[in-house]
Amino acid sequence: MSDQSRYADTSEWTDDDGRDDEPRPEYSPLRVTVALLVGVALLAGAGWWWRAQFSTRAAASTTSTGTWFAPYVDTTLTPTYQFQDPSQNVARQTVLGFVVSGGGCTPSWGAAYTLVQADNTLNLSSRIAQYRSIGGDIIISFGGRDHLDLAQACPTTAALTRAYEAVVSHYHPSILDFDVEGSALNNVASLHRRARAIAAVVKASGGSRHLGVWLTIPAGPGGLSYSALQTVESVLAAGVVPAGVDVMAMDFGQPEQSMSGAVVSVATAAQAQVNQLYQRYGVSGDLNARFGVTVMIGENDTPGENLSIAGATRVVSAASLHHWGRISMWSLNRDDQCGSAFAEIGVLSTTCSGATESALGYSRLFSGAFSARDGVGAPATTSGTVVAPSNAPGPYPQWSASVPYPPTYKVVRNGEIYQAKWFSQGQDPATVVQYPSQTPWQLIGPVLPGSHPPTTTTLPTGTYPAWSPRRTYVAGQRVLFNGLPYQSKWYNVAQSPAAAATNPTGSPWTALFTWPGEPALG
Repeated sequence: MSDQSRYADTSEWTDDDGRDDEPRPEYSPLRVTVALLVGVALLAGAGWWWRAQFSTRAAASTTSTGTWFAPYVDTTLTPTYQFQDPSQNVARQTVLGFVVSGGGCTPSWGAAYTLVQADNTLNLSSRIAQYRSIGGDIIISFGGRDHLDLAQACPTTAALTRAYEAVVSHYHPSILDFDVEGSALNNVASLHRRARAIAAVVKASGGSRHLGVWLTIPAGPGGLSYSALQTVESVLAAGVVPAGVDVMAMDFGQPEQSMSGAVVSVATAAQAQVNQLYQRYGVSGDLNARFGVTVMIGENDTPGENLSIAGATRVVSAASLHHWGRISMWSLNRDDQCGSAFAEIGVLSTTCSGATESALGYSRLFSGAFSARDGVGAPATTSGTVVAPSNAPGPYPQWSASVPYPPTYKVVRNGEIYQAKWFSQGQDPATVVQYPSQTPWQLIGPVLPGSHPPTTTTLPTGTYPAWSPRRTYVAGQRVLFNGLPYQSKWYNVAQSPAAAATNPTGSPWTALFTWPGEPALG
């Protein structure tokens, strides 16, 4: 899958887009009374809203048919998708894509961030910890369409195993997803190298940590290609029974009168092929639970292929009928209508679906139908997730009521990291609200151990004259104050540059540096 699409092989696949309108509930006096009492109770503790969303779905999961839903997130796409926020992600599991070569055999996110850089820039580990704290869990996906697969970049099985283990050790997932497509699908040497490395990683996990492995491969009219089947067989031959095989039913390469019909037809053919392969290797039990389908919501890469909400509803029915174990979609980043007042249909975008829907329309449809968890016995886990004490300094400035915060500014408050959604001053990030729209702050996640107080680089003495309360300054003059550079905006005397932090508009000084967490200088 890619920023705009998902997969490409010798054929392409596409989805259309569909949507579900829920009936309006009727309200009785009794219901209103109960609702008010519940509302009061919910507002009693900090962080209520974030956890309540998932606790409700956890209760609902007891009636699950066994199918589970896990949408993909394009982890490095701008704007950063806040998958840890229940108002932006209703799923109990989320697939984060994609880990690829960052140069040689070094794992990276989208060839843009090393694992450490993703923590520093995207706060990825903090966001994962936050998601787990409210009952969710992540699946790490390797590969994708647009960058070099680690199995191709790493020269040996041992080197590839170390790369995979570095990711597993960093994030402690219970499931790994290997998205094999494009050139990686036809590279026989990398197929076998990947299979052997997967076997080594699974073996190293031992009995103390169940590690499920899903293989995600492209499908087209008629089902799976030889190279896609070979990918699955290589893993079986290496002694690993995949937790499941997920087929990408999208981008078929031709306009479809019924995108949902094409998805179901392709998936049904692929399921029969996968089951035959399982049986050839002696895999028994519920084979349906080991099969999954990923669709591309809304507009696919091929013009004329659009999976609507209505079409997605038909996919839900097929998944229930055939007892598919997993349903995924590309992607959460796109699960919103293009345009504001009026839908723009047929638009291919990384940040909207190109279909008529309300925000998270597809996610709510799939999550409402399929609320089980990972289907083949791999329990969601919070193992390895350790948070710092609530008084830990954190990597960003501590929130202050006297400081004005512009959009994207990050602060720490009571051991949690927050990011400003819009300009604010004096609005405490830790204030409990009923709806996310009532606070200017986005909860990112907890401060993790090892975080350090923010610092910025001071300049050598003499770089600029030291600020003096006795001197007169005119616009454009630069000074050093506590080793940090400032520039005068207008004529002033005896006005300390320190005021620039708390009164940037009224202060005659502009800071020529940023603290970690501040928006970059324009």
